Amino acid sequence: MLSREELDLIEAIRSAGSLSRAAARLGKAPSTISHAARQLEARFDALLFDRRRYRLTLTPAGQLLADEAARIGADAERLERRVRQVAGGWEEQLRIHLDEVIDFAPLRELIPAFDRLASNVALRFAHEVLGGTWEALADGRADLVIGATNEPPALSGLQWRELGVMDWVFAVAPKHPLAKVKTALTRDQRLAHRAVAVSDSARAAASRSYGLQAGQPVLAVPSMREKVAAQCAGLGVGWLPRQRIARLLEDGRLIEKPTEDPREPNTLYLAWIGNRPRRALSWWIEQLSLPALCKRLVQGVPLML
Repeated sequence: MLSREELDLIEAIRSAGSLSRAAARLGKAPSTISHAARQLEARFDALLFDRRRYRLTLTPAGQLLADEAARIGADAERLERRVRQVAGGWEEQLRIHLDEVIDFAPLRELIPAFDRLASNVALRFAHEVLGGTWEALADGRADLVIGATNEPPALSGLQWRELGVMDWVFAVAPKHPLAKVKTALTRDQRLAHRAVAVSDSARAAASRSYGLQAGQPVLAVPSMREKVAAQCAGLGVGWLPRQRIARLLEDGRLIEKPTEDPREPNTLYLAWIGNRPRRALSWWIEQLSLPALCKRLVQGVPLML
C-alpha cells in the first residue's frame, strides 16, 4: 500500500520532470526527494525513473506505478469524502422510484435546491408500474417510492403518507367503434375490444392490472405516455388519468365514454422504510409532503402528443 507521501512524490516527479522542480513543488530539499525516489525503487526492486536524459522521465514500470498511484489517490480522496459524508448523516446515494402515473417534472425542479445542500449524495430515479412500486421498496431496490397504489403492504418498518387521489376516465379514439355508442358502456361491450395496459414492473409478485376483464385482449405497452398514444391511435381502449389527458379530451383526440361501472379513484402513496431516515431521504420526504407539490405530482402536466 502506497502512503500519501509516496503518491504525492510520484505525481510530483511525473509532472515536474526533474527532482529539483519536484522538490520545490513539495517544499522539500532535492536530496530528500532523490533519496525518497531511490527508496521507492528499492521497495519495488525496479527501475522507476530514467535518469539518463536532461529531463527525468518514467520507465514503463514507473509509468505503470504512476498511473496506478493516480488511480489509488483518486480512490482515496473519494473514500475520504464518502466517510465524511456518511459521518455527517448523509447517504452515499438515494434511490427514488416513481410509479408510472407520477409526473417527473415537479421532482426535476427540486434537484437544484437539493444540490445547494452540497451533500454529494447521488440521486438515482427510476420508474415502476403497479406492483413493481411496492416491490422495489420491499426488495431494497428503492429508498423512497412515490405514487404507489393500493393499500400499503405489511412491511417491517414501513412508513407512508398519502399523496392524493387520482381520477380516471375511460377514453377511446374518435374513430374507435365504441366512440359511436350513445349509452353508458357495459362490461360486455368493453370486453369485445382490445384494452391497452402499461406492463406491470413487478419481478416476483403476480402482475397486477386495473380495468381489465378476464378474457379481454390486451396490448401491453412500456409507459403511460405510450398507452395514451396507443389509445389516440385507436389501437385499444382503457382507463387514463383525467388530468393527464385533459388537453387531448378538449381537442377531441380522445373521447370520454361513461361506463355502467365507473372506476374508483386511486389513492397514491409516498413510502419509505425506517423511523429515522438519513438526511437526504428526510429532505425529500419533507419536500414531498408539501400540499402544493403533492397536488402537482398527482395531477401532472397534461400530455400533448
